[in-house]
Amino acid sequence: MLLPETLKLHNQQDFEFHYIYFLPWKNQMEESIRQSGGRVTCIPANNNLQLMMRAGKVAQYIREHNIQLIHAHLPWAGILARRVGKICRVPVLYTEHNKQERYHWGTRTFNLMTMNALRTVIAVSADVADSIHKHKPHIKVPVRTILNGVNTNHFKRDDFRDSTLRKALNIPAQAPLIGTIAVFRFQKRLDLWMELAAKILQYFPESHFIIVGDGPLKEALKAKRDALGLTGKIHMPGLETEVRPYLAAFDIYMMSSIFEGLPIALLEAMAMNCPIVTTDAGGIKEVIRQEIDGLVCGTDDPESLVAHARRLLGDRELRVAFGNRARSRVIEKFSMETMVEALETLYRQSV
Repeated sequence: MLLPETLKLHNQQDFEFHYIYFLPWKNQMEESIRQSGGRVTCIPANNNLQLMMRAGKVAQYIREHNIQLIHAHLPWAGILARRVGKICRVPVLYTEHNKQERYHWGTRTFNLMTMNALRTVIAVSADVADSIHKHKPHIKVPVRTILNGVNTNHFKRDDFRDSTLRKALNIPAQAPLIGTIAVFRFQKRLDLWMELAAKILQYFPESHFIIVGDGPLKEALKAKRDALGLTGKIHMPGLETEVRPYLAAFDIYMMSSIFEGLPIALLEAMAMNCPIVTTDAGGIKEVIRQEIDGLVCGTDDPESLVAHARRLLGDRELRVAFGNRARSRVIEKFSMETMVEALETLYRQSV
């Protein structure tokens, strides 16, 4: 959702935004981007080899539409963009969302090897920037940290107080509800998340849990849920482009990730006054201040999330206090307005 949300705030009188994606089944954001004023094109590629072979088609698009600046996300799309930028003599920016050590060695090698072809590398957190410098200490291009942001005017809990979400999922109105929003990949440790949910249920048996999202581990996670006997307790509604009703319904937002960049979903949850319990993976430690904005544990101690959740479920006043401070934290440090302003300044400097 970061792309359509930032587009709503960009100065579209000064900039025209085109979006190219490569996996045809990843089309969920198309309509949102178009409604926000962007132009969207799919150039199909089913794997990284096919992706590299699309350089000619992407270059043709760049020339036909007189694109003056390319901004790429994710390593292989970034590698392709550097090649296209060289062909078309167009400057390229690249946003790095993860620490280098989290990538497959091949992805990491080609990503780092070609970084000096960029105009600027944008890191979504100081943790990510440090990782780039660690693995490429003599990088010749600037590495600039621009923190992910949230449109705090769009993400407001008060706008959804009359949500019918609980009724739709057959969750009792007073049942504690713990949730998360994630791509179903191994780094999110959603199988562990479900095990933690089972332990929380031992203390608060009336609780329900929601995992919003989709991904390659979908079937494995459904099987895990069923094996734990939690089919009626852990709800998996799938991928949702509108997540605010879910965040408004959550009493706690819980994350068990082993690594992260700076997760947008976490910031959106904070903007919606969700009290947070999470591991300190990646850029999360730059966001959540222990005992102020939420409760944090180390990535090697995820069992502590059970104790944190129990504490919050047993103290409504503390949940409200953490939720209010979480929203204030996002407004002060992680607003999308600040992010968009920084990006537009960089765009102007790069062309």
